Amino acid sequence: MASAAEQMAANMSWSALGKAAELRRRILFTLALLCVYRLGTYIPVPGIDGNALRDFMEQASAGIGGILNMFTGGAISRMGIFALGIMPYISASIIVQLMTAMVPQLEQMKKEGEAGRKKINQYTRYGTVLLATVQAYGLAVSLEAGDLATDPGFFFRASSVITLVGGTMFLMWLGEQITHRGIGNGISLIIFVGIIAEVPGALAQFFASGRSGAISPAVIVGIVVMVVVVIAFVVFMERSLRKIHIQYPRRQVGMKVYDGGSSHLPIKVNPAGVVPAIFASSLLLLPTTFATFSGGQAGPVMSAVLAYFGPGQPLYLLFFGAMIVFFTYFYTSNVAFKSEDVAENLKNQNGFIPGIRPGSRTKEYLDYVVVRLLVLGSAYLAAVALLPEILRAQYAVPFYFGGTSVLIVVSVSMDTIQQVQSHLLAHQYEGLIEKSQLRGKSRVRKTGGSRR
Repeated sequence: MASAAEQMAANMSWSALGKAAELRRRILFTLALLCVYRLGTYIPVPGIDGNALRDFMEQASAGIGGILNMFTGGAISRMGIFALGIMPYISASIIVQLMTAMVPQLEQMKKEGEAGRKKINQYTRYGTVLLATVQAYGLAVSLEAGDLATDPGFFFRASSVITLVGGTMFLMWLGEQITHRGIGNGISLIIFVGIIAEVPGALAQFFASGRSGAISPAVIVGIVVMVVVVIAFVVFMERSLRKIHIQYPRRQVGMKVYDGGSSHLPIKVNPAGVVPAIFASSLLLLPTTFATFSGGQAGPVMSAVLAYFGPGQPLYLLFFGAMIVFFTYFYTSNVAFKSEDVAENLKNQNGFIPGIRPGSRTKEYLDYVVVRLLVLGSAYLAAVALLPEILRAQYAVPFYFGGTSVLIVVSVSMDTIQQVQSHLLAHQYEGLIEKSQLRGKSRVRKTGGSRR
């Protein structure tokens, strides 16, 4: 039988949004800050030759435009102040999370509560500044090498580094404000909006290729059907869970004996989310990015790397899939789902898995279950990420919506909708509580009046 909360959620309609003033305010605040982000992508970095940049990006769009533009919302093609996007912050967050799992001092700091989390967040910000500075300087040097700067030199490099690092830090602040005062995860929504903003232009170009005869109508229909199927598959996999039965023994409080309860420990088929795909994409983009902005001055080593590990090459696809599988296992075991901590928490709460002894045996059983789940989860991530790459490379299909972007869009959409529903559910609870309090007061007044 469904609980009261489940029945309320099932009967909840989106018309209740108009009555939830707090939720409406959060949504409007989120939309306003996302509009600020979009405006910032059109503000150019000082000292850039606009015409030369436009011509350069048209030539380099096959290698860099479809991927980097996806994460920066088109800012890098316009060389806006948000050209680095939020990727330095994401990279720093992943690095700090991995170090927290491997360095005992950081792990102990994480267990200190709110104070420890604030210190870790501060380290993440420092790492963001460091990564953004290195990337901004490399981008400035590459712009000079590509003859895209109007006045190359020290002042151009300094102004570019300051502008790009400041843009990344401002985006990080925007994301934190959205998370605390808006709706959804701010960092994820910034990437989400950047991806969605480039979709209309990519679709227009795609259908224009069909009208000109460059792509047959059958290919267009096949790609549209494939996108729908991939999105449905991602939604299905992201909602898939493996529930482990947890039993709690009887307990005695005073003179009363309470029966033991039972619950389920849900484990997602893909506990790592989109982090492995993003991390693998970031690593594989480094040689392509440096070579693209080097003005054709890549050395023999870089030329060999690009020849074998360029987008669409067999070694690129093999290495991309292998890194996704590796990071899925590594990130899950060290960050997303630490079986040792889960087993310890169950033991402290007097919970146990039927037939499994608490403690080390529970940890071994959880490791066994998670490893088997990740066989399916990592294969699903690799398949979704590699399918568009294979289409682009083998069949010359201009497929903008890459696998990583599909994963991000679907995951962020599901998370945001879930948070909106949670706020609506909380609003309905508040309404029920207020009604019950009013009824209670009216009954007290009536009984008081009758006694008088």
